[in-house]
Amino acid sequence: MHSQLLRVSDVSAGTEDKPILHDVSLAVGAGETHVLMGPNGAGKSTLGRVVMGDPTYQVTSGSIFFDDADVTNEAADKRSLAGIFLSYQAPVEVPGVPLYSYLRTITQKRPELKMTARKFRARVGEIADQLDMGSSFLTRELNVGFSGGEKKKIEMLQLLLLRPKLAILDETDSGLDVDALSVVSKGIEAYRQDCDGSLLIITHNTRILERLTVDRTHVMVQGRMVAEGPGSLIDDIDAHGFEQFERAGEDGGAA
Repeated sequence: MHSQLLRVSDVSAGTEDKPILHDVSLAVGAGETHVLMGPNGAGKSTLGRVVMGDPTYQVTSGSIFFDDADVTNEAADKRSLAGIFLSYQAPVEVPGVPLYSYLRTITQKRPELKMTARKFRARVGEIADQLDMGSSFLTRELNVGFSGGEKKKIEMLQLLLLRPKLAILDETDSGLDVDALSVVSKGIEAYRQDCDGSLLIITHNTRILERLTVDRTHVMVQGRMVAEGPGSLIDDIDAHGFEQFERAGEDGGAA
């Protein structure tokens, strides 16, 4: 049995004027791969951001423990340094900041990742090759003018470079063509094999899961966790959709 790396216990959260999550609980063990699914507007992305410590959302009750430490009130940068990584559906563009400089800066903040400039260049080049990214990417401004697929590759580059204990991937497959989806899938697979970290994948597209062994599947509806089961639950959702779970969400309880 895997020790718990992330434990979300009865968390309710939302923005200043809108409650979104209602008594949500979820646990992810070390080295496990979990999938979070649900219809649009279910609160899946909000849960990912609340775990990451996004200040847009306030936790009104419940607790979040990561690696045996209570991080409920910790800032996002503290959680990042502790080993939590979140990829966004739409990564922001940062004009004036070269990608290479950005990558160098974020790794220097992690003592276990510090290395000489020569080793850093070699490591970044190795990962870029792994993700079929040309070296010209590294001199461009962070995400500026990048296609959706290129932005997702940049996030996979960060994931493999930072080697977090937990990676929350929020709709990383959204809007990708077949080739970009293949590269992202390759990056996720490499993270699982090389870093042995835990994954919480928020997705609608089960194709990105084809090369992964999923330990647990969670279903959210209307801000509530309404079902949890083995990886095979994904096949049931593929076949029958979310209707059965939406009824449970309306009743306010777990299926």
